[in-house]
Amino acid sequence: MENKTKLKALFIVPSVVGILIFMIPVKFNGGWTIIVKIISDLIGGFLGGFLPYLVLGILTISAIMSTIALGNPKFIINNKLLEDSFVTSPIWVFIRVLGAVFCWITMFVSDEKNPLYLIASPDQGGFILNDLLCTLVITFAMAGLLLPLLLDFGLLEFIGALLTKLMRPLFNVPGRAAVDCITSWIGDGTLGVMLTCNQYERGYYSAREASIISTTFSAVSITFSLVVLDQVGLVDYFGIYYLTICLIGFTCALVCTRIPPLRLKKDTYLVEGNRMPEAIPEGFANSRAYGMDLAMRRVQKHKGIAEFLENGTKNMASMWFGVLPTVMSIGTVALMVANTTPIFEYMGIPFRPLFAMLQVPDVNAAASTMIIGFVDMFTPSILISGAGVCAMTKFIVAVVSVTQVIYLSEIGGLIMASKLPVNLIELFVIFLERTIISLLIVCPIAHIIF
Repeated sequence: MENKTKLKALFIVPSVVGILIFMIPVKFNGGWTIIVKIISDLIGGFLGGFLPYLVLGILTISAIMSTIALGNPKFIINNKLLEDSFVTSPIWVFIRVLGAVFCWITMFVSDEKNPLYLIASPDQGGFILNDLLCTLVITFAMAGLLLPLLLDFGLLEFIGALLTKLMRPLFNVPGRAAVDCITSWIGDGTLGVMLTCNQYERGYYSAREASIISTTFSAVSITFSLVVLDQVGLVDYFGIYYLTICLIGFTCALVCTRIPPLRLKKDTYLVEGNRMPEAIPEGFANSRAYGMDLAMRRVQKHKGIAEFLENGTKNMASMWFGVLPTVMSIGTVALMVANTTPIFEYMGIPFRPLFAMLQVPDVNAAASTMIIGFVDMFTPSILISGAGVCAMTKFIVAVVSVTQVIYLSEIGGLIMASKLPVNLIELFVIFLERTIISLLIVCPIAHIIF
């Protein structure tokens, strides 16, 4: 009896702490956020000007060690942490090296006459390094270290048993995916991708399930959604704005899981044998009792603080050495293309007939922002706010830029840098699907509001 009570405590206490840190919104400095973000921001504020140098060091280590790892040296192959962090394919080694080169250029090239300033400018490499990576580096550290609170103490097993009857028919994914969804929606999409990647690598999600969860359940946080709306000067509409985002997110998750490319993904596993059974076995009165039993079994296998720290360090190292260089390289290249060429404006031309059909004002200005959302989520709102368009068009672009979700400067870059089985072309197709679904929903709503 005493042992059972101890196991319940080991399940409940860490899980509750994890929920409080990652999933419960709290009011801080006049806005809503989550505790892990508050901790990250406080640490980031304390480190201040040191953060770019920390990012530079991480990207340099990643480039050097990943290059060395191509030769399969024993000191890397025989160390699980080093192997997971640095062993990758030649193309990804190139991307990591490119990210380090871009970071060095951004840090030390300030002369506008220098040709390399194209990379280092505040709108390209400077934005990725100073505005994005300096935030992500601390978020990844804190989230990576604390993520085992959600993963390792039975919470996913318990939630999975409770919600399978809801998540499976709606989205064709296990019940445990609800935790990924809530973490993304309330917290941040990057946290949801981290959690999904971890579950896929451990064999709890199939390739199809992981692809669905990472691309349709990832969401822009409530806080950042407010920032986007503030950029276009429509903060007074936040209530209907966020309700529209929720409706579109739910619809996209329902539809995109049932059409290619996600529908074509196979139910194969990186690690066989870890998939959780979804039917309630005989001997259990209900799903709650079965979920509690699964949670107790999970806690019983846990090896204590050593395993907690080991898993947290692996999470952090994977994000630091794998994802940060990818965001630096892909994000910088994408912004350079967006800011210096008309390619994305031309790619927006096919959207003009759709905007005209939906009777959206300022068709050309709105259409030109659609594809650029694949590069960066904030750029469409910046462009449309300075385009001299009406409030309806600003509202539509602000909604769609958030519901598109898969932008290369962050979410898309994270997915591509991970072991999640979604390539660049598939990401772009899903991005287009989400864009079209978003427009079909938001445009009629905007006509009613304005």
